[in-house]
Amino acid sequence: MELQEKTLGQWLEHWAAVTPDKEYIVYSDRDLRFTWKDFNDRVDRMAKGMLAIGVKKGTHVGIWATNVPDWLTFLFAGAKIGAVLVTVNTNYKQSELEYLVEDSDLHTLCITEGVFDGSYIDMVYTMLPELKETQRGYLKSERFPKMKNVVYIGQEKFRGMYNTPELLLLGENIEDTTLVEAKAIVNCHDVVNMQYTSGTTGFPKGVMLTHYNIANNGYFTGENMQFTADDKLCCCVPLFHCFGITLASMNVLTHGCTQVMVERFDPLVVLASVHKERCTALYGVPTMFIAELNHPMFNMFDLTSLRTGIMAGSLCPPEVMRAVIEKMHLTYITSVYGLTESSPGMTQSRTDQSFEERCYTVGYEYPFTEVRILNPETGEECGINEPGEVCCRGYLLMKGYYKKPEATAEAIDKDGWLHSGDLGVKDESGNYRITGRIKDMIIRGGENIYPREIEDFLYKMEGIKDIQVVGVASEKYGEEVGAFIILHDGISMTEEDVKDYCRGQIARHKIPKYIFFIKDFPLTGSGKIQKFKLRELSLELLAEKGVTPV
Repeated sequence: MELQEKTLGQWLEHWAAVTPDKEYIVYSDRDLRFTWKDFNDRVDRMAKGMLAIGVKKGTHVGIWATNVPDWLTFLFAGAKIGAVLVTVNTNYKQSELEYLVEDSDLHTLCITEGVFDGSYIDMVYTMLPELKETQRGYLKSERFPKMKNVVYIGQEKFRGMYNTPELLLLGENIEDTTLVEAKAIVNCHDVVNMQYTSGTTGFPKGVMLTHYNIANNGYFTGENMQFTADDKLCCCVPLFHCFGITLASMNVLTHGCTQVMVERFDPLVVLASVHKERCTALYGVPTMFIAELNHPMFNMFDLTSLRTGIMAGSLCPPEVMRAVIEKMHLTYITSVYGLTESSPGMTQSRTDQSFEERCYTVGYEYPFTEVRILNPETGEECGINEPGEVCCRGYLLMKGYYKKPEATAEAIDKDGWLHSGDLGVKDESGNYRITGRIKDMIIRGGENIYPREIEDFLYKMEGIKDIQVVGVASEKYGEEVGAFIILHDGISMTEEDVKDYCRGQIARHKIPKYIFFIKDFPLTGSGKIQKFKLRELSLELLAEKGVTPV
């Protein structure tokens, strides 16, 4: 294995030349299929359309959409001409959208109609009222002077916006030589993608990632799973997140295999896509795998084609990992640990590791990557099994936070180490184990309590489907342990049942003082559980019961 210096466009053109008729992107639910050559041709047409509306090297182009068929078209079209694709979280509401558009200096925004409870069309018109009075391509926004275009991804027409057929048509008026000239000045060390951190604390920051960052990270992710061109990866994680864009799409791009897409996570569509396309790999966060395993039609599908995949995004409960291996045939499933700022994969378990290693650790470092556990107080490297902050350095480090040099300097120290903010240990075998976020750690009367330890313990209690443990504010102890529990259907349980299960099994100060039974966890758009919202919810639920934390 070695580091590659191809741009995303060069990777795409490589497979379009080597395996032109091989299926690259498949939407099984609507039988939409692109070969490598077909897709590359569409990307070239879109790239010329983007040039026609003023997009060029360094231009920031936003995409606000679920995993629609043209999502990757815009990514690669922008990549070929040196534009930076800025991913917009599909859950964003008005103020979050406006913050991102302003902070990222967006020039063009590509949108769909919207999802769930929000209309992207309405929000864009609210943000840019001038659109309704403006001819396409002549936008002059008072609040957002750098915004020049809005593109609707689809056939419908909206006042002041281009749609994708119009963009492709405009591209036909651009000479091929113009595209060739634009491609010639793109370098693999240029920024190609900007992802905004989830913003669970403070304002989101734009993480600048290069072709070199994400293509190599995707390549090594696949190598760690023994990927070949014969694999078919079912991608049901969102493309706006590093899980979808790097671990999935860049893995497929660098291995020349097939990406079976799911537009919006639906366990039934995932199961049907794996069954119909004979997928060999499947990705997801634990909550996605839980939804698939518990779907009432689960047994109707043949999943025996599955071999490997990734469970990541949050700590993986052992029982879920075991069920995924035994019932979904993902014998060689792995877990990846990382963060957006590290492109994202920092460590990954390998297919030849034991169940225990793949379940209880996040494996060891990626090739060409240094990982260390550093003492947060002294900065010195910790010993074996000594907890500290997980840090890394290497090719995978972001170029920085957009327009935020101070924040960049806080994240990456003078020696080039990226500080994750996560607590972890390295064991005797060289595997890393993540014990929680530094800020998720519960400090009860001076005692450090790691939520993961209590979650793992309670996960074994019959009837519990999923659990998250957080710190609940307490005047007396600073924090108390709070457990949010989702029960299996048809199960009833009391708070006292949970406490009885804990008594004598875990230390008294670790037994949850507060227990809440809920239906769903608050999630980010990428499926990560927002523990800070659970902390807020704990106080609301206690207030409803008339309980004052002491």
